[in-house]
Amino acid sequence: MTPSEPMVTDGLPVPRRYWAILTIVIAVAMAVLDGAIANTALPTIARELQASPATAVWVVNAYQLAVIVTLLPFASLGDIFGYKRVYAAGLVVFTLASLACALSWSMPTLIAARVLQGFGGAGIMSINTALVRFVYPRRMLGRGVGYNALVVAISTAIGPTVASAILSVASWQWLFAVNVPLGFVALALAVRMLPRTPRSGHEFDAGSAVLNACALGLLIIGIGGAAHGTSGLVMAAELLGALAFAVALVRRQLRLPAPMLPVDLFRRPIFALSAATAVCSFAAQSLAYVSLPFLFQGPLGRTQVETGLLMTPWPMIVAVMAPIAGRMADRYPVGILGGIGMAVLSAGLLLTATLPAHATTVEIVWRMLVCGAGFGFFQAPNVRALMHGVPAERSGGASGIVSTARLLGQSVGAALVALCFGLAPTHGATLALLLGAGFAGAASVVSFARMVEFGTERVAQ
Repeated sequence: MTPSEPMVTDGLPVPRRYWAILTIVIAVAMAVLDGAIANTALPTIARELQASPATAVWVVNAYQLAVIVTLLPFASLGDIFGYKRVYAAGLVVFTLASLACALSWSMPTLIAARVLQGFGGAGIMSINTALVRFVYPRRMLGRGVGYNALVVAISTAIGPTVASAILSVASWQWLFAVNVPLGFVALALAVRMLPRTPRSGHEFDAGSAVLNACALGLLIIGIGGAAHGTSGLVMAAELLGALAFAVALVRRQLRLPAPMLPVDLFRRPIFALSAATAVCSFAAQSLAYVSLPFLFQGPLGRTQVETGLLMTPWPMIVAVMAPIAGRMADRYPVGILGGIGMAVLSAGLLLTATLPAHATTVEIVWRMLVCGAGFGFFQAPNVRALMHGVPAERSGGASGIVSTARLLGQSVGAALVALCFGLAPTHGATLALLLGAGFAGAASVVSFARMVEFGTERVAQ
């Protein structure tokens, strides 16, 4: 794309729109999948690289930390230099780091490569939603974010399945090597098909980036301590440190005309409420995804293969519901759509938590379908609410909040599962599902609160 090409403000024409969405789909799917795909191979990686399980866990933690501490800084860079440039740079780093992961000869080299891969993944995930805003016309924004939500949801859900399929025919190195050709295809499409977008014109704030990294890094390490047996005193110190850095970050942002953490956007009730519901929804999803395998393989006596198959209906129905909800979000108030979706998810998790001891496959599957339908019906309208009404030059910051809310919710959910099993070793999975139902119920109430705040006014108006 030449510099003289006009900037896009209200979507791309067909068929270029479809090619642009294709590169976003490929890149986002790779980045999200790699957040979970390595979990399945950790025992094999630890054995082959002669590392302890505690050390091997950093193959996952290094990637997640690198992503979450750089999401907002990369979103800010997207506002400054253009989303296409940051996206393409993220693709380059992610693809080359994937190759480095595949060629790693020791645990330290693999962990270092995973950190770089996390930086690339953050470059992709931080502004993918902002790009969708410029790929689709304003009147079709809900449809665009629906497809994007579909890719994120399915990629999150099928990570273990994809990893198992690759490991059944190849070594663990191929978990990372498969990204290389896909990455170059996505990069070639990105260079030609993604649009030029408006730039904000403000300068990058390195101080805010450091405070953001410290606050979110300590927060994720602190809440993840429950899953790794960290002492309560250490966890408390980490969380207090995160709070201190967060306060310093917010105070700094209040003095900036275009803050990295978009605190000014949080003054808009629709934005703040939508971000809160996003965190709650992904916490509920994570509570379910992490605990369900223990429920299926423990009290219900299912095998590992059966567990994978029983988890499949959830992402399958998400694939059906997300585009439908995205289209509806262009016509109906997102407060109602989101509230209904989270209420359905809450009911589905309650029903799953009360499965009989000798539940049949049908009894399990229809409950998974209810959960997936509610989750899929919520995500696209909620993302649309987060992005709609935000100034075009601030889309990167809003997009960064979308991804940060997802990762924060997932991290909180996973940590709470560990806490549930610590409190009730025998019934930890059931307790986690009940807690997930509570998070989903809270998200439903907050979503409906958007209607109380704005009456029956449509977000599209």
